[in-house]
Amino acid sequence: MATLAPETGSAVDPLDVSRPELYRDDLWHAPFRALRAAGGIHYHEDTAFGPFWSIATYKPIVQVESLPEIFSSEAGGITIADMQEGDIKMPMFIAMDRPKHTDQRRTVAPAFTPSEMARMTENIRTRTAEILDSLPVGEEFDWVDRVSIELTTQMLALLFDFPWEERRKLTYWSDWAGDIEIAKDPVRKQQRRDILFECAAYFGNLWQGKLGKEPTPDLISMMIHSDAMNHMDQMEFLGNLILLIVGGNDTTRNSMSAYAWGLEQFPDARARLEADPGLIGNATQEIIRWQTPLAHMRRTATQDTELDGHRIRAGDKLALWYLSANRDESVFAQADRILVDRDNARRHLAFGHGIHRCVGARLAELQIGILMEEMARRRLRVNVLREPERVAACFVHGYRKMAVELSRY
Repeated sequence: MATLAPETGSAVDPLDVSRPELYRDDLWHAPFRALRAAGGIHYHEDTAFGPFWSIATYKPIVQVESLPEIFSSEAGGITIADMQEGDIKMPMFIAMDRPKHTDQRRTVAPAFTPSEMARMTENIRTRTAEILDSLPVGEEFDWVDRVSIELTTQMLALLFDFPWEERRKLTYWSDWAGDIEIAKDPVRKQQRRDILFECAAYFGNLWQGKLGKEPTPDLISMMIHSDAMNHMDQMEFLGNLILLIVGGNDTTRNSMSAYAWGLEQFPDARARLEADPGLIGNATQEIIRWQTPLAHMRRTATQDTELDGHRIRAGDKLALWYLSANRDESVFAQADRILVDRDNARRHLAFGHGIHRCVGARLAELQIGILMEEMARRRLRVNVLREPERVAACFVHGYRKMAVELSRY
């Protein structure tokens, strides 16, 4: 089966979807559209992250995710940035294969059960209401900082039983940990190393403070009282913390920002949602699909195999572009649009698929849905004033700043 090749003589491969400027400038749509049109599977020989396969359509991503013994999370990690000499090795359960992945995931899963979601709903609604009631109407402010970051950081602080007044440390650590571009810069890599060790030391003190105490419904206590996780060394502890911080921060935070930006782009969808708040549950799924806050996950082939007619060799790196699969027109009609009544919005792959599907998906959906409900209750509309400042990277797909003002409808 043929694969696409870059234009002859071109200094930049136009199909190299790992380039950070594509995401900074919101120009990723065209190269992914070209990849999907050519079958959705393409081998990149020369990129800043080395050679890798792009898997850009829905069906083969589901196939890869359904075969974790052949396509490993542990062999090469979960991003297309390879480990290099001197890098911190931080084992985390999302980057583990069975059986260890299963045991560690079971440890934290009780924090995200339907009963826990029901228990947390009132608290989430109260905090969301307080933040919305503190916002000015008719005055400019940064939606990312005042709403998206604040709501998600508060939730993380509650999940970890983290000191409330220092909760913005969680955002700071998440931003450093999730920046894939740092892999290219030795100076920033050393900065990140120091910052993550600071994170580990801080959480180490929280761990020590809970040792020997009765179980409490926070993630650190759950780890302490788990046979699968209570003997982790410092690096494995740090790795799982970073997983939970980045996963809990970036997915929800950037979907909350997409709610503001996306509905600004599609006023017909916004009008439908304002007229019928009963669509909020479905619209939550649709906004997560449209944004896809983590653009890719990586898998590494453990053996020679074939994927949709392409020969994959043992050791090959595969980037599963959820961002592109969620725009696959063969699955989602008018995929580039937000349709708040889309009948298959829940089929999105923004949370992954299979054994590694995001453990906190229900909590993210709950927080985003409550934000939309409380906005509707106050008849508040977000008006985006300028093009947002975006994250310049191919892993976290999100926003750094977004100037808005609120109005009533």
